Amino acid sequence: MISEEIHEQIEFMARRARAAALKLSQLSTDGKNAILAAMATGLREATPAVLAANAKDLSAGGEKGLAPAMLDRLRLDEARVEAIAGGIEQVAGLPDPVGQVMESWTRPNGMRLEQVRVPIGTIGIIFESRPNVTSDAAVLCLKAGNATILRGGSEAIHSNRAIAEALASAGAAAGMPDNAIQLVPFTDRESVTALCRMERWLDVIIPRGGRGLIGTVVSQARMPVIKHYDGICHTYVDAAADPDMAVRIAVDAKTQKPGVCNAMETLLVHESVAAGFLPRVAEALRAKGVELRGCKRTRAVIDCQAATEEDWSTEYLDLILSIRVVESLDEAVAHINSYGSHHSECIVTGDEGAASRFLSAVDSACVFHNVSSRFADGEEFGFGAEIGISTEKLHARGPMGLRELTSYQYRIRGEGQTKGGEEP
Repeated sequence: MISEEIHEQIEFMARRARAAALKLSQLSTDGKNAILAAMATGLREATPAVLAANAKDLSAGGEKGLAPAMLDRLRLDEARVEAIAGGIEQVAGLPDPVGQVMESWTRPNGMRLEQVRVPIGTIGIIFESRPNVTSDAAVLCLKAGNATILRGGSEAIHSNRAIAEALASAGAAAGMPDNAIQLVPFTDRESVTALCRMERWLDVIIPRGGRGLIGTVVSQARMPVIKHYDGICHTYVDAAADPDMAVRIAVDAKTQKPGVCNAMETLLVHESVAAGFLPRVAEALRAKGVELRGCKRTRAVIDCQAATEEDWSTEYLDLILSIRVVESLDEAVAHINSYGSHHSECIVTGDEGAASRFLSAVDSACVFHNVSSRFADGEEFGFGAEIGISTEKLHARGPMGLRELTSYQYRIRGEGQTKGGEEP
């Protein structure tokens, strides 16, 4: 149940977003870039206010007992605010997908058709923890011509408000349509439900956060949802793998930043190389503080905890790794397709045939050959900033940059053609 007051406030915001989206769709690339440049400047000028607001969130988070990792995600300083502002300028420098002609052709009757990229329209973004998402999401959507309603978590409400106010104020002064960027000013859980019921005004919702948040949005949304639940990512060390390369990739995929969705959670090793490879990789991983959990065949080679059935489908987001020895590439693929989350998987091998089989058989958004899964990222793919990573199969899959924040329309031109033929 949601209160009438909250429903009315959210609907009022959604109606305004729809009106803003229509105006945004008519802005030129230069006009949008000028707005983004002004936003970057406005955010820099608002740094003292943003940091003061962030201090309130950090204080409240400490009182609530938030974990150190969560507090670090929440924390802003001058360097982090500057990085956010720099990210806005980076988006301004990216090619504008709106108006791009994807295909064009002429029919036998002379009709000329074009498939052209256009903004999606209005996007609701529901996220947790990181205040930088307020800026990242808003500016990416704006560059792609979309109006945005942002609903952040309670732990960052003061920071989110300060950032949103700085962006909206500076953007408006540079010609941004009113209400193109709106932040839900309260954090009642009812506001999530209310947003999910705005199918008349919102074209899509993108949740960013934990499985609980995403599950809530998926179960309640009446419009399309672009999301990924988990990042249960795998690295498979094939029989033809270079052992030195395999150790480097495995250690990087697990330890470079373990609390993110593209970090490796399960290591699969071909039985023919297990005896030589497992002790080496175990030593390197333990040196980084990784707790190892292995199948029976793994434990016959190295000393580690027993992996349970639950481990194979767990996103640890921590320095914990499950390891399984497999008999073949086919068994590795079957394990990934059974237990994975369709996010990012890697094969380490010198056998091009095996790599091709793996890349075509694994049902995930991103598949890598001799590359760490940590590169599953919009910036690393050359997209600039990203709105998130999608494991969906319709509209967008993998890192979502500007192009994925557009749809397309068909534009048809002619010289009076009619379906019925000649006029009587």
